Amino acid sequence: MGFEYTFPAIRGIQAGREFYVSMCPLRLIPKIFIFDEDELSPELRAQRILNKGRLPALSKYILDNPNDYIFSALTASVDGDMTFESHSLDGVGFRAGQLRIPMEARFLINDGQHRRAAIELALRENPDLGEETIAVVFFHDAGLARSQQMFADLNRHAVRPARSIGVLYDHRDASSQVVREMINRSSIFRGYVEMEKSNLSARSRMMFTLSALYFGTQALVQGLEIEPEEATDLAQSYWEAIDRTLPEWGQVRSRELSATEMRRDFIHSHGIALHALGRIGNSLFRESTSPSKWKKQLAPLKKVNWARANPHWEGRAIVGGRVSKSHQNVTLTVNYLRNHLGLSLSPEEQRVEDAYLRGEA
Repeated sequence: MGFEYTFPAIRGIQAGREFYVSMCPLRLIPKIFIFDEDELSPELRAQRILNKGRLPALSKYILDNPNDYIFSALTASVDGDMTFESHSLDGVGFRAGQLRIPMEARFLINDGQHRRAAIELALRENPDLGEETIAVVFFHDAGLARSQQMFADLNRHAVRPARSIGVLYDHRDASSQVVREMINRSSIFRGYVEMEKSNLSARSRMMFTLSALYFGTQALVQGLEIEPEEATDLAQSYWEAIDRTLPEWGQVRSRELSATEMRRDFIHSHGIALHALGRIGNSLFRESTSPSKWKKQLAPLKKVNWARANPHWEGRAIVGGRVSKSHQNVTLTVNYLRNHLGLSLSPEEQRVEDAYLRGEA
């Protein structure tokens, strides 16, 4: 008998195959679970290549939230013998017991390789996390083809949640808190923001998506050293000032114009416009000494032709007849608004503008 790992586990059955669920101390995760990307071509691996750029953020998430971080279970295949000893011969106890795995067995991560790597990074900075646990689902390794199929099946139906619902449910991000509170307070937004979806259907009566307002408000208060309450007040004041320059927003609220018609014929409720207006506001806040000054500077926005039919939007906010939200198009939209407001462009904005005018954008 050699040395072995012993895990408290529960036995289950899926597709006629036994599997086991256990709780594993975090300190063991980097030691026993391997990732098979080194020097192997994709067809010989059972996972996608590790995206190391994701790891610092995942590790920081654990370290910054030691009292309320949460990770879902890892899924692993075990290339070696697994022996399950149940606590009793029947009933619930038959499913609970101890899983014994020889130390020479190979543990291959099928799902959760980024969580595993992030745990390893976090443990380097805070070894005390090692006594905490994470759920692990063990399957018997039935060969490369089966492991690859497990990865495909585990990820086949995975759907990233819409950005809007992520903002709605995120209570750590300051910008999410600001925009949610602002929507609750302000009559120009309350009842007109889609809080769950990041895209509006053609018949939706909503004027904005939460994600579009989030990015616009985030750009608005970015870099300002103010408390969340002050940021909320400032954002509400700014967007209500913007509302006074855009008659169509008010016409939707008074039911003179439908939200569908407004979104179809104008771009000022689209994400690119809100983001651009947020960047404009951020510049005004940094340069102005009082609300009366920056509000006065917004007055020329009343003369901007926000209609989609305006040919000046083509190539800036609209590409091939569709509103574009790319970083370059946001910058070109900002530039257009800065010119209307008599504001100078930053060096980067000037570079993008020059390229556009040369026909390179």
